[in-house]
Amino acid sequence: MISYIIWNGSPEIFSIGTFSLRWYGIMFAIGFLLSQQVLYYIYRKEGKPEKDVDTLTIYMVVATILGARLGHVIFYQPELFVTDPLSILLPFEFSPFKFTGLQGLASHGGAFGILFALWLYSRKKKPGQNYIQVLDRIVIVVALTGALIRFGNFFNSEIIGLPSNNPFSVVFINRVTEGIKDYKGGNNPVEFITVEKRQKLTRRC
Repeated sequence: MISYIIWNGSPEIFSIGTFSLRWYGIMFAIGFLLSQQVLYYIYRKEGKPEKDVDTLTIYMVVATILGARLGHVIFYQPELFVTDPLSILLPFEFSPFKFTGLQGLASHGGAFGILFALWLYSRKKKPGQNYIQVLDRIVIVVALTGALIRFGNFFNSEIIGLPSNNPFSVVFINRVTEGIKDYKGGNNPVEFITVEKRQKLTRRC
């Protein structure tokens, strides 16, 4: 039996200069592409125009990204509205120029964005596609995309769970590795790293 899984995966697939392709972004894109194909199938079965899926995809992509980004800033970094408003929506820095992507996306912000965008979409497509019907179809692909995005979170070593003694628990050490790589001092501040499994997990209420 294994005692734990050590995870030190890189969030980047590859990088060229200041541009890096990350697993998180790839999982996002795959989620949207698969969702689009599922919706094509559903719309064909229901006798609805497939071109409506293209319109719906645009609504979903824009709403998810804008909603998730604004949700993160509003809930976790509201100071950006004053100190650096351009960084809220621009995926790069100017001095020096560096591609950063949108650093910080909140799923609850994305959920609000999607609900609002689908309301706009259903109003545009009346009659034939009311709000509840659209939500009923979208919930299928949202679950699929959400699962893929969580794989992206796993590669980023983020949104981790509670301490556990389960033999399939994961020890995330990527942040330690990156901290060592980014250290600019004369001597490495980390002499050694050990990982050990707790014999008993207790919690006080």
